[in-house]
Amino acid sequence: MIPAVAVMCLVWGTTWYVIREGLEHMEPLGSAGLRFAVASLIMVPIAGSIGRREGGTAPTPRLIAAMALGNFSISYGIVYWSEQTLPSSLAAVLWGIYPILTALIAHVYLPGSRIQGSQWMGLFVGFLGVLLLFFTDIRAVGGDALLRGSVLLISPVVSAFGTLYIKKHGGGVSSALLNRAALVSAAVILLTVAYFVEGRVVLPTEPRAVGSIVYLAGMGTVLTFTLYLWILRTSSAVSLSLIAYVNPAIALLIGAGIGEEPVTAWTLSGLALILTGCAFVLRKPGTKQVAPQALQPAGTQQPLPDTSS
Repeated sequence: MIPAVAVMCLVWGTTWYVIREGLEHMEPLGSAGLRFAVASLIMVPIAGSIGRREGGTAPTPRLIAAMALGNFSISYGIVYWSEQTLPSSLAAVLWGIYPILTALIAHVYLPGSRIQGSQWMGLFVGFLGVLLLFFTDIRAVGGDALLRGSVLLISPVVSAFGTLYIKKHGGGVSSALLNRAALVSAAVILLTVAYFVEGRVVLPTEPRAVGSIVYLAGMGTVLTFTLYLWILRTSSAVSLSLIAYVNPAIALLIGAGIGEEPVTAWTLSGLALILTGCAFVLRKPGTKQVAPQALQPAGTQQPLPDTSS
């Protein structure tokens, strides 16, 4: 399991910058739709073979809808739209609040996942980090950055709902078959919306745009989400959300190093507060460590990031 989690962290950490690169040449919804369309072309012919080896039942329409809408269409549509203004590294840091949101929703939605004691302090600290970023780095970006940053926070919310629904109702379901059906549905949804909102969807010809679509489809979607759903069958959704610890750090390094995006002391302070909040929230009362438990089978789900992006 550990190698699979490492692969997801590395790939998802790079996707934030790759998304922004593609947006230099494409409209956001069309770009996201093409990503899932190409991912579908990859996943459709191989899902059956993977599903037979993996085992599990066919996904229900509700499970497909939960993933296609929550984890893919709405979540990624928002991310792509937000990154038109927000630096990729800052978007990734904001999305780092995903584990906190997952735990908060699980508190209400999943039996046995109640938030207790110091975990509530973690919620406060994490959201304090988000507020700090809004008053400093996001405000400094200018334009409509505050609006896009606010809307971006909807993305981890809907993704958490999708993940927790799959966790609660998707036991024994083939992750490959679920991923295939959700990818196809997401591609249809995003391309349809893009057609009406952005005009006709044009296939990219610029090398960077083409490379962005291919990388995000193959590595950032087919590979990572297949691994994610496979692990989610035996691990907990909240603990798997620990991937969000690593993704922002990788995104910051790539955004600052390759993309020359600004990383200020406020950025690092906001990230530190968010991750500290995550540590408190994901730490079970009465235990001293979280990281080892995060990789133990228990009952998981989620991404993206995310993984998720």
